Amino acid sequence: MTVSTTTMRIPGEAADDQVMDSIAQAVRDASKSAVQHATTVKSAVTGTGLIQSVSRVSYTGAYAIAFGIVYTVVFVTQFIPQDNPVMDGFNDGARAAIDAVKGI
Repeated sequence: MTVSTTTMRIPGEAADDQVMDSIAQAVRDASKSAVQHATTVKSAVTGTGLIQSVSRVSYTGAYAIAFGIVYTVVFVTQFIPQDNPVMDGFNDGARAAIDAVKGI
């Protein structure tokens, strides 16, 4: 005795399966692309290029600010008369700073 079974397909069911398969493939492709992009971004951020650039900009900015402040103070003090309370305060402060550094 032979038993035969047949599956009755609903019209459009095959098309639905193909749509679902294509959606699943698209999600897999998007996932792979996202992982590759994340890896690329991670290597770019942790690579020496970005960190070195940020370090260089930080150093240059701090140097420029410090140089600008010191240069401005020295330039202004050259135009202030030397025999007055402001210059006496600058001189006393400079001597105190030097003595503090020597004492360390």
